[in-house]
Amino acid sequence: MNFKKLILGAAAIAACAAFPLASGNPYYIHLVETIMIYAIVLFGLDIVVGYTGQVSLGHAGLFGIGAYTAGTLVLKLSAPLWVTLPAAIGVSAVFGALLALPALRVTGPYLAMVTLAFGTIIQILINEMTFLTEGPMGITLTKPSLFGHQLDETEYYWLVLACLVASLIFVHRVLHSQLGRAFEALRGSPVASDCMGVSVYRYKVYAFVISAALAGLAGSLYAYSEQYISPNTYNFELTVMFLLAVIMGGRKTRTGALLGAAIIVMLPKLLDDLQMFRTGAVVLAVIVAASVAVGLKRGKLTRQAAAVPVVGSIALAAVSFKLETMTDWRLSIFGLITLFVVYYLQDGIVGFVRNALNLKMKHERDDGGTAAAALTRASTQGDGELLKANNVLMQFGGLKALNNVDLVVHRGSIHGLIGPNGSGKSTMMNVLTGIYQPTAGTVVFAGRQVNGRTSSDIALSGIARTFQNVQLFGEMTALQNVLVGLHHSFRSNLVDVALHLPRYLREEREQRARAHALLDFVGLGALASEEARNLPYGKQRLLEIARALALDPQLLLLDEPAAGLTAPDIKELLEIIRKIRGAGVTVILIEHHMDVVMSLCDRVSVLDFGQKIAEGLPAEVQANEKVIEAYLGGS
Repeated sequence: MNFKKLILGAAAIAACAAFPLASGNPYYIHLVETIMIYAIVLFGLDIVVGYTGQVSLGHAGLFGIGAYTAGTLVLKLSAPLWVTLPAAIGVSAVFGALLALPALRVTGPYLAMVTLAFGTIIQILINEMTFLTEGPMGITLTKPSLFGHQLDETEYYWLVLACLVASLIFVHRVLHSQLGRAFEALRGSPVASDCMGVSVYRYKVYAFVISAALAGLAGSLYAYSEQYISPNTYNFELTVMFLLAVIMGGRKTRTGALLGAAIIVMLPKLLDDLQMFRTGAVVLAVIVAASVAVGLKRGKLTRQAAAVPVVGSIALAAVSFKLETMTDWRLSIFGLITLFVVYYLQDGIVGFVRNALNLKMKHERDDGGTAAAALTRASTQGDGELLKANNVLMQFGGLKALNNVDLVVHRGSIHGLIGPNGSGKSTMMNVLTGIYQPTAGTVVFAGRQVNGRTSSDIALSGIARTFQNVQLFGEMTALQNVLVGLHHSFRSNLVDVALHLPRYLREEREQRARAHALLDFVGLGALASEEARNLPYGKQRLLEIARALALDPQLLLLDEPAAGLTAPDIKELLEIIRKIRGAGVTVILIEHHMDVVMSLCDRVSVLDFGQKIAEGLPAEVQANEKVIEAYLGGS
């Protein structure tokens, strides 16, 4: 975090701390306090929704678990604050894990239904377990004591602010570490994540548990803030409000979570007061118009994209002055505002402003590592068999994509795998990397059987790959993509990350230097801060290779790396592949460019309709009649 951001953050915290003294109004103090509590929930929910791409409708239940953990401990044991807050965090994290372990084996609408059912069950249990929760009667609390002193409204506000700042720092540090990059990679491409050694299921569970813990903290603070909790508070409506807040504020940003929390707390209040609604609508129209004007001037927005938010916000301001009362229009306006933001501002309000103002994260380069250190550290010892596939059968129903294929790859070689479209080349790649489990046959790599192992385990054992259809993490920068490949190099844990202990800081510094050097190796050093989805196609191919090399592989599988490249790009690619082999990495190359295959490969295997029809030196294969017939057809 640079000095300017630090000063702005300190000023914002100071302003929030001074608010109760400047306001003196308990109602407004409680309102801002609620916004801060909701923001803590949204920090956690954004990890699940914004980063891993999962839709959770169970966070109101986790919020309620935190509240009732604190309330029950106070009711039954008169537990102090320093017991109730950690207990709420721990209990909610445990329930989050119990929910995540089975639920995260499904995705999309199925996951939403499972988490929704969880939230409903929690509400029913809270209502029925009268011996513990007092049931429909609810639990009444007082403001907590700290060091023997009963906190008043202002002092408790400061406690909530302290928890908000601590949560903000914790989440910021986690999401800017190797853990956050792993979470974000899951959304970009689960298949590529697994093939980078990042277990999709495991890190989804991690994300959900961290999110649940934050919901539990917020729930316990909410219990003390309201001084009364009942089952009806933690219902489906609250879950939907949390989800809308993340979407409206803007995912993958803590500013968006704070704004989203303010919207769901303040908007209903604004719609109760016509004068406040008019003021808010005018301010919103001015902000949107200014952002759009800057975006148009910088060429970041088209006129068509800019027209809808400007017209919509001006129309809202105009309508506010036409209304004489809010009573009949309150729900309709709330629904229209929500629909407008969700539909037209899909990156949320903060995302829209960032895109319009072209606010991008810049990566400062750390050249603490040498370029040589960035290259693979694969062992070059020996020249025997590195990989052996024996009688591999891959059957999809009645279709045999691979039919008893044998493949032997020697250390330090470049082994070509060619054949017409649909011959089974990419299927073989997927078998070798664990994406497909073969119907029959065995695959042995470096003396260990590959069959039955997960893609992430196989990747960590020394097999890296690129994909026929580029599988980059599009919303992440080129540098972050390579750092995902370097995930295996980190040994620091959540505590190291949260406290910024020396081990984590040293690892982060070293791996960033390696990532920059890998980008230099493939000629992308100047594009480190560019989002992967914005790179030209040829550069995306090179970025995939850099990311794969970050795994320190012994075996690199390149699936049609020259596809779609121009002649100069292909020439550059050939030099990179030769350097990779020179560093001791064995390569399996799938390619349709025969000049690339003939100039690079030591041996070539040919597949046709799932069967190996030829194998040998490139010149021998090129002259083989079966190969010629497979490519050109024959009588």
